Amino acid sequence: MSFFTEVLSAIFGGSGFAYLPQDWRQVIMIAVACLLLYLGIGKGFEPLLLVPIAFGMLLANLPLTGLFNEPVYDAATHSGSVGFMWVLYQGVQYAIYPSIIFMGIGAMTDFGPLLANPMSLLLGAAAQLGIFTAFLVALVLGFQPCEAAAIGVIGGADGPTAILTASKLATKLLPAIAIAAYSYMALIPLIQPPIMKLLTTKEARKVKMSQLRAVSKTEKIIFPIAVTIFVILLIPDTAPLIGMLMLGNLFRESGVTERLSDTAQNALINIVTIPLGLSVGFKATYDSFLTWETMKIVFLGLFAFMLSTAGGIIFGNVMYVLTKGKVNPLIGSAGVSAVPMAARVSQVVGQKENPANFLLMHAMGPNVAGVIGSAVAAGFLIKVFGG
Repeated sequence: MSFFTEVLSAIFGGSGFAYLPQDWRQVIMIAVACLLLYLGIGKGFEPLLLVPIAFGMLLANLPLTGLFNEPVYDAATHSGSVGFMWVLYQGVQYAIYPSIIFMGIGAMTDFGPLLANPMSLLLGAAAQLGIFTAFLVALVLGFQPCEAAAIGVIGGADGPTAILTASKLATKLLPAIAIAAYSYMALIPLIQPPIMKLLTTKEARKVKMSQLRAVSKTEKIIFPIAVTIFVILLIPDTAPLIGMLMLGNLFRESGVTERLSDTAQNALINIVTIPLGLSVGFKATYDSFLTWETMKIVFLGLFAFMLSTAGGIIFGNVMYVLTKGKVNPLIGSAGVSAVPMAARVSQVVGQKENPANFLLMHAMGPNVAGVIGSAVAAGFLIKVFGG
C-alpha cells in the first residue's frame, strides 16, 4: 500500500496538476482561453482566427509542456532540442506570416469597388484616426514613442500590420499587441454595431445606394502595379505588406495565374493562419499577459479600434450630407482594415434597417482602402520611429 501511494504521489508530483495552483493568474488565463473557444465555436465569432488563438492560449498556460523551450544544443552528442511552438513563433517574430497573409488577402480582394468609387479612399483614411490618437494617448501614459506607435496600429484592426510594426518597433510588446489586434478583429460583430447606431440616424441608415459602375480588367491590372510603385517609393518600409498585398491581387486580376491565385487565397493563407493563430495565443502566458502594462495595451487597442470605427462613420456622415443623402454613412465603419469582416457588419446593420439595402460592395471600397491606409500608416510610423 505504501509503494502504491508513493507511485501515485510521484505521478501527481510530476504532473501539471501539482503546479497549477501555484499562481491564480494561470487559472484565470485558462478560463479566458475556454471563454474565447466558446465564442469562436459556440457563437461563431471569426472562428478561423479565434479558435487557434484561444487554443494556443490554453496550451501556453498549461504547465510543464515545454512547447516554448528555446533551442538547446549538445556539442558532445551533436544533438539538440527545441520547443515546437518556439519554432512556429519565429514566423511572428520576424514578420514572415504577416507578409504571406497579405498576399492571400490581396488574392481574395476585389479592388473594383474602390476603383468604381475613389471617394472610398477618404473613408479609409478617416478610419485611421484611432491609430494616431491612440499613439498620442500612449505617449501620455508613459510608453516610449516607438512602443506608442506599435500600440496605435492596433486601431487599424489589421493583425498582420500590427505584428509587423511591433516586430520592428516594440518586440517585447509584440505578444500583447498581436493578441489585442486579433481579438478585436474577431470581435468586430460585437464592437462595431453599437458605435454605428450611436453615430448615425435611423433615416441615414436606411439609405439605399445606387449600383457601382463596372470596372474594366485593364484598370484592375494597372491598379496593383501603380500602387506598388507609388506607395513603396513614397514609404519604402511598406514594401513587405503593400508588395505582397498587390502581388496577390495581381495573381487574381491578371487572368494568367489562376493556380497561384487559388493557392494564395485558399491553401497558403489557411496553412499560415494555423501557426500564426497558435503563435499569437501561445505568447499570452499568465506571467506576461496579466500585467498592468499589458492591460493598458489591451484597453488602448480597444480605444484605438473604436475611435477608428467612429472616424470612418463620422466622415461617412459628412459624405451623406455633402451628397444630399446618396451615401449611407454605415459604410464608413468598414474603413478599418479587417477585410471582409467590417464590410459584412456594415451590410448586416444596414439590412436590419432596410431589408432592400445591399451595402456590401459599397462597404468593400472603404474596407480595402483601410487595408492600404493601415499599411501606409504603419510604414510611416516605422520610418519615423524605427531608426
